[in-house]
Amino acid sequence: MANHLTRRGFVRTGLAAAGALAAGVAAQPLSASAAERKPKMHIGLVTYMVGAKMDLPTLIDTCEKSGMEGVELRSTHKHGVEPHISAEKRKEVRALFEKSPVRCYALGSACEYHSPDPKVVRKNIDLTKRFIDLAADLGCWGVKIRPNGLPKGVSEEKTLHQIGRAIRTCAEYAAPKKVNLFVECHGRDTSRPDRMARIMQYCDHPAACLCWNCNGIDVQDGSIKRYFKMCERWIKHVHIHTLTEGGYRWKELFGLLKAANFTHFTMIETHYKGDDPAAFLKAQREEFLKLAT
Repeated sequence: MANHLTRRGFVRTGLAAAGALAAGVAAQPLSASAAERKPKMHIGLVTYMVGAKMDLPTLIDTCEKSGMEGVELRSTHKHGVEPHISAEKRKEVRALFEKSPVRCYALGSACEYHSPDPKVVRKNIDLTKRFIDLAADLGCWGVKIRPNGLPKGVSEEKTLHQIGRAIRTCAEYAAPKKVNLFVECHGRDTSRPDRMARIMQYCDHPAACLCWNCNGIDVQDGSIKRYFKMCERWIKHVHIHTLTEGGYRWKELFGLLKAANFTHFTMIETHYKGDDPAAFLKAQREEFLKLAT
């Protein structure tokens, strides 16, 4: 009959199953359709805001249940993973993640370098270095930093140059520690992608890259392509929002990411008011799979 396996097919299926067992692939079983549509890029969670009030064990458990592959620990949230924690606590945090399939992928600082006061800029650079040290101890891929506006009374180009060179100073510190800095497209005036591109040109360091933040300003004449292409060579991290809602050109974004052979993380950064965050994130992952494959 048509739905019976041929002998060759049976043998092939058996060998594939045996190979999987030999390789130790025995985590959660995936349906054939899920296995076939595994994308090159990855899905994770920024603790802002879905995980903001979760302690670390709860956060990891929620990510495991929902299929999140990694997490970006935003500073000031309940997880408590901050630059001030002791060496012993850092080992405990790292051990928690090493026992889990969820990766401690990044730390989300609020460090920024646009102030016209050199002392404030210096303070933010010093704090960035502390986040870099923490990231290295935890085995993180990177640390999020950001611009946060253009101060009045200072020329735009001078501020963008100042931000870019401050980021370079931090990147030079991060590179030997094998930590990346990803600059979020952030700030009322600075989030505009052409300005972010100029910041990265002034920075000009391989340990610094961009985090595409899916801002409304990205859309020009109904498309994000022009601005995305302007920044594409620096984009190695993406913050996405609620994929099951409108408000952004999700299909176009993922098409551009696939065309760029993007293999890094897209991280969910969104508000959620329900009482089952794992179910919410699982639904977002399903939408991600549709878009990313």
